[in-house]
Amino acid sequence: MSVPTTQKAIRIHENGGPEVIRYEDVPVPEVGERQILVKTEYSGVNFIESYFREGLYKAELPLTLGREGAGEVMKVGSGVKKFAVGDKVGYCQPGAYCEYIALNEDARVVKVPDNLDTKQVAASLIQGLTAFVLTTKTHPVKKGDYVLIHAAAGGTGLILVQLAAHFGANIIATTSTPEKAELVKNAGAQHVVNYKTEDVVARVKEITNNKGVSVSFDSVGKTTWDISMESLGMHGHMVSFGNASGAAPPFSVLSLSAKNISVTRPVLFNYIPDEKSWDEITKEFFGLVNAGTVKIAISKTYPLKDFATAITDLESGKTTGKLLMSHL
Repeated sequence: MSVPTTQKAIRIHENGGPEVIRYEDVPVPEVGERQILVKTEYSGVNFIESYFREGLYKAELPLTLGREGAGEVMKVGSGVKKFAVGDKVGYCQPGAYCEYIALNEDARVVKVPDNLDTKQVAASLIQGLTAFVLTTKTHPVKKGDYVLIHAAAGGTGLILVQLAAHFGANIIATTSTPEKAELVKNAGAQHVVNYKTEDVVARVKEITNNKGVSVSFDSVGKTTWDISMESLGMHGHMVSFGNASGAAPPFSVLSLSAKNISVTRPVLFNYIPDEKSWDEITKEFFGLVNAGTVKIAISKTYPLKDFATAITDLESGKTTGKLLMSHL
């Protein structure tokens, strides 16, 4: 199949709301000696795109959005050894919302594992690997731990629940509807709290016999910060890894002393800074997916041109599981 000279991409030229998102023509990149050209088939929808679009995370503009994708290798540079034309690969790299992307072969690129396809891999990378490093490296979850997981019916939340269940934890998950609660229970959560109708802190105290949880995995940020902090037990660990409701508020370090609380702000990419760590973590995680320990729930797929609708749906809090963009 021949490769065109221009392609469609999702870009922003200024910060703002969904109205600044553009679907426009850009050149197809050439490949260098150690690069591959991938025709993306699917890419993932993640809150991080909103952070860059709004300017919470800084980046040079214009910016092609997207952080993960999967597709087919169309060209390889003369020095490429790991990949060949026709290989199916997944990747975690900026600029995924385009039809073709040039990637360094030693960057965060992985061959699609046996028994999986590009759709499953595109849906697994950022949220799946984030959940994996949170539960194995940021706060290694142990059998018997009480853990609090916010936004448990979302893409990352559902995988966090499955991994915490796999490690033998007692899971307290927060959701907003009975339908989401059922989804989270089926993923392995023993206790589900509807944060719209119940007092989360009171329920945590009731479930833990006033001891509190060992860790709170909090991707929501502003509106759940106090809930997470109050729900922690002695020596509790606050893992703040998202800003779905806005940035987490400033706090006094002295407020941590009453329960010896520790606070962490982990970033997935700091756990996979090189080829070796990337290969190890993707192998372990996709091993769990292939074994059926982790199931990836894809709730909806949108055409690439409809990214503004997809991210608006995600920000509404009404979706569950993973949202994908189709480039086909």
